[in-house]
Amino acid sequence: MAAVVFVLVVLVVLALLAGVHRYVWRRFVGDTTAPGSTPRKVGTVAAFVLPLLSLGAMTSGRIGAPFWLQQVLAWPGFLWLAALLYLTLALLVGEVVRPLLGRVLARRDALAAARRATGTGTSDPAVDGPVAATPSGTRLRTEELIPAGPTRPATSPDLTPATAPAAEPEPEAAHETAALSDTEASVPAEPEPPATGSTITHPSRRLFVSRVVGGAAAAAGLATVGYGTYGVLRGPSVKRVTVPLAKLPRAAHGFRIAVVSDIHIGPILGRAHTRRIVDTINSTSPDLVAVVGDLVDGSVADLGSAAEPLAGLRARHGSFFVTGNHEYFSGAAQWLDHVRELGLVPLENARVEMGGFDLAGVNDVAGETEGQGPDFVRALGDRDRSRAAVLLAHQPVVIHDAVEHGVDLQLSGHTHGGQLWPGNHLAELANPTVAGLERYGDTQLFVSRGAGAWGPPVRVGAPADITVVELASRQA
Repeated sequence: MAAVVFVLVVLVVLALLAGVHRYVWRRFVGDTTAPGSTPRKVGTVAAFVLPLLSLGAMTSGRIGAPFWLQQVLAWPGFLWLAALLYLTLALLVGEVVRPLLGRVLARRDALAAARRATGTGTSDPAVDGPVAATPSGTRLRTEELIPAGPTRPATSPDLTPATAPAAEPEPEAAHETAALSDTEASVPAEPEPPATGSTITHPSRRLFVSRVVGGAAAAAGLATVGYGTYGVLRGPSVKRVTVPLAKLPRAAHGFRIAVVSDIHIGPILGRAHTRRIVDTINSTSPDLVAVVGDLVDGSVADLGSAAEPLAGLRARHGSFFVTGNHEYFSGAAQWLDHVRELGLVPLENARVEMGGFDLAGVNDVAGETEGQGPDFVRALGDRDRSRAAVLLAHQPVVIHDAVEHGVDLQLSGHTHGGQLWPGNHLAELANPTVAGLERYGDTQLFVSRGAGAWGPPVRVGAPADITVVELASRQA
């Protein structure tokens, strides 16, 4: 049954991705390019290649592909997923702008047509008759050029014999007629208005609107991804929060714990990323370092050297580590051995006594598939509850177990703060707290946004951080 549900979920996700890619292709390529043109061909090829790269980036590590291939696929594949999200959101906003812009352009064109229709002249040939220009520039009607003469009755064409000779013009009238002909010949012909239709070289209004909206959406979406990528690559910032604990003795007042989670060393974020994090932590001069899971996305064979800068962590009371769900995708046992070699102390459902409080750690819930899940009884069952207890647990969802076992403060990660807005709203559905400090009964829960990124190396609305948690005694 579980396998059937999994297959159905995969099919739904693939159908959704196909539909989104079709929509993006239509708005960015189909509506803005001519059939058979080079831009149309390039855009169509990209619409097929980019999702394949994303699929490869997501699956290459799980199927054991060579690490170099994982690195080749990771950058374009994962970045495209972030770009697809924000390009789609920008296009959806554009769907609101599109009809409004079309109406504005239609109104503008109508006003321009009205001005052209009323701006061709002020005289009415049907009333004023033909006009001619005098040497002084005055325009005269034809009847003003012909002197008045004796009025002749109009002769009906039906009563005039067909063989009747044409009347000879009088000398003076002929002279005036010749003068009129010379005058009319000197008047330049009025230029005819340009024909519409095939002579228009600018694109149609619909094409213009599609290109404007598409260009604006592309600029907004790609700029968002670019800024979010820069935020990850420059490294996490330092946050500070003070947490008062009722049971903390005066001697432990001001004890500082540098909390770092979700470093996600992998095909994209490597040794330089780890070095930035270590340098940032050391700059805070903490009393203790807590690495609360999701350290890596890959095996020790591929990423062991990228994790080596962790050996440079400096804290008076040492550095401690608990597993996250991604460790169980990457060989948790091997990584536990490796972090020991780097000087970190893994807390596998274990507890150590610090000056003034107990520090405990539990395995991630993903370890249950390997029989290595969280064991709160083993970690906290026999402790002295008169002492304050600080628990390291990767996922916030175990907060209810922490409350039951009298934990004063739980330090977690896992959520990334949503990482990509509006992902924070989805994270709220699966986690009691997405980021920051909240209270559950007598237990406080602090959730870090994490120092790295999973999948796309992009963060929007959830900046990476390392948090210095300063414990405060209410007795001080």
